[in-house]
Amino acid sequence: MDKDICLATCVDKQRVARVLQVLPQQKLLHGAAEVFKLLADPNRLRLLHALAQEEMCVCDLAELVDTSASAVSHQLRLLRTARLVKYRRAGKMVYYRLDDEHVDRLLQEGLRHAEEG
Repeated sequence: MDKDICLATCVDKQRVARVLQVLPQQKLLHGAAEVFKLLADPNRLRLLHALAQEEMCVCDLAELVDTSASAVSHQLRLLRTARLVKYRRAGKMVYYRLDDEHVDRLLQEGLRHAEEG
């Protein structure tokens, strides 16, 4: 018998109703799930952590993670679509950075949680 499940069925309808009132809309939950899917890849986390330190170009990031610029560019495109990173063009160079402070906080909290585990 499982010790981590209820042994009797007893729904607290008031509790469920309270939580339903503050539960985010499905569209918002879906968007957050997509962000967490992207954050589930260690290489993407390395890229994001690097960009939390300072803005970098694709070539620098490819050197950092020891992969091709094409592979890094693909990952950055995914991260950009999810609004986790943004870029600026300077002549022939394109520099990436985190989109905003929320991304940095997500990274820091994730690392803190992993350290405590």
